Amino acid sequence: MKRKSNRVATVAAGLSPGLNGIIASPSRISRAAGPRRDQTTRTGDPKAKVRRILAWFVAPALALLVAQCGPTPGAPAAGIVVASKIDTEGGVLGNIILQALQARGLPTVDKIQLGATAIVRQALIEGQIDIYPEYTGNAAFFFGKADLPVWKDPEAAYRTARDLDRAANDLVWLTPASANNTWAIAVRQEIAQAAGLKTLSDFGRYVAGGGAIKLAAASEFVTAPGALPAFGRTYGFTLKPEQLVILAGGDTAATIAAAARGTSGTNAAMVFGTDGALAVARLVTMDDDKGVQPVYQPAPVVRGAVLMAHPEIATVLDPIFRRLDLATLRDLNGRVQIGGEPASAVAADFLRQNGFVR
Repeated sequence: MKRKSNRVATVAAGLSPGLNGIIASPSRISRAAGPRRDQTTRTGDPKAKVRRILAWFVAPALALLVAQCGPTPGAPAAGIVVASKIDTEGGVLGNIILQALQARGLPTVDKIQLGATAIVRQALIEGQIDIYPEYTGNAAFFFGKADLPVWKDPEAAYRTARDLDRAANDLVWLTPASANNTWAIAVRQEIAQAAGLKTLSDFGRYVAGGGAIKLAAASEFVTAPGALPAFGRTYGFTLKPEQLVILAGGDTAATIAAAARGTSGTNAAMVFGTDGALAVARLVTMDDDKGVQPVYQPAPVVRGAVLMAHPEIATVLDPIFRRLDLATLRDLNGRVQIGGEPASAVAADFLRQNGFVR
């Protein structure tokens, strides 16, 4: 798991109150857990990363989870154990699932923001939790199949994740959201408007033509073959060392703040697709129009035995996740990250405003 940058606080001065708030309290944006968010699942040798993660975190953590999460598999359950990852979006999506099931009258146990990807995923496989939101692109790394082209296509990625997990673990992927929480590049609004930059094809032509771009990014984004190098190859641009501001860690709170503040001349940032601070920071995300990055759509993943016992889970959650497009999820995340609202309150308001609960 990435550590947050110590430079977060140094780039906050002079920002809007909302953006100052998220930088002053970086724990309110946990973008390094991911794709929401352990970035450790995104690049490098998947099997080696999984082995390291399991060795470091999962074994000791699961001992704690046994105590925290209650009954062992096969024992009578007090309710459907709803969990999520520890980051902002995990809190929002987990609370949406929890409250929607509660509104249907289903008994639940709240384990929202339980831990990072490796911990929550293993807890689901071991039956210590029953359901949590995961990202379709992560299945590429769960199963060591990151080189398959299917992960670039939303429908194919979902079907592949669904089929692999059902066969291997009796885990069921329900309907995903259309929002894609993948790596991206965002540019300051005034530059994007002046140069007509909307896509990474536009961005590539602008940079190749001598456009002044200086990008704030994590070192992993700059060096990982599937990140900035892949964007450069596909869209025909190269950023020189002097066009890069490398921030320690993988927290996009820092990269967004650097671009918003113009730190060291920075005017572009590494971001994630559903970052809630983009609008406040006046950054415009460049569309990955050639599909370089895998698709990371969030979907509820539930144990097969639990879904068999409560088939209404799918009936309740499918229309809710269909409603979660990119703009909606950015707004919900932003209300937590920038507005400081509790994730539970944001989830409740979303469900009520859209008629999913009364």
